[in-house]
Amino acid sequence: MPEVLYGRNPVLEALRAGRRIRRLLLAPGLAPDRRLEEILDRASGAGVAAEPTPRPRLSDVAHTEHHQGVAAYFDSRQLESGAALTSLARATSPDWAPLLLCLDGVQDPQNLGALGRSAEALGVTGMVLPRHRGAPLSGAAVKASAGAIEHLRLVRVVNLFQALRELQGLGLLVLGLAVEGAQALGDVDLSGPLAVVVGAEGRGLRPLVRRGCDLLVRIPMGGRVQSLNAAAAGSVLLYEVARQRGFHFPLRPSG
Repeated sequence: MPEVLYGRNPVLEALRAGRRIRRLLLAPGLAPDRRLEEILDRASGAGVAAEPTPRPRLSDVAHTEHHQGVAAYFDSRQLESGAALTSLARATSPDWAPLLLCLDGVQDPQNLGALGRSAEALGVTGMVLPRHRGAPLSGAAVKASAGAIEHLRLVRVVNLFQALRELQGLGLLVLGLAVEGAQALGDVDLSGPLAVVVGAEGRGLRPLVRRGCDLLVRIPMGGRVQSLNAAAAGSVLLYEVARQRGFHFPLRPSG
């Protein structure tokens, strides 16, 4: 089933990541820039010519007006199954232990995309997403990630609690983010193999997932509002991991 992505960065990053493009729709009169030229070059290399498309039609296709005059149909992305957890848990490089980001019930595609963008920027080995009770990997999520999520390994699991147990058996410390966490984030050694779990907007981690964590940590805050949204909290956590590891990020293949 073809999937629509929209916006210059999402379409470009999907092409760079090797997703198969089916159609490319462009609004007439777009000012050329480096991203648009690369989109046209890569689409042409895949045998797809740009189709001039009025902006109202593009808005219908993308279900939003925020498409920057660009939309494209791609083959749907096939997420990896839980069998990929072993390879992710063993993906090591000098100065960088495996780092998995697990989401427990994150429903907002904007948060999913923002977390994907931070994850790709801050050295996450792969994201683990539950089959149920989570935002779909939609065009809105890809747009919110500025296309960065296209470059991440994504694993879909049926049971997140069991996936966390498997990761523990593979030697990863499973760290849950919670307002009432027993330890402050900066007081925990994050240099070893790690799976971090971010919960849903509002209610946080489910009780069963909490029990599956080795440790719950909190982000110290001094404001009157004592919580951050899921994307902001997860990004702070990932930044602290990267800081403790000296920002020696693993090399990623270029597209």
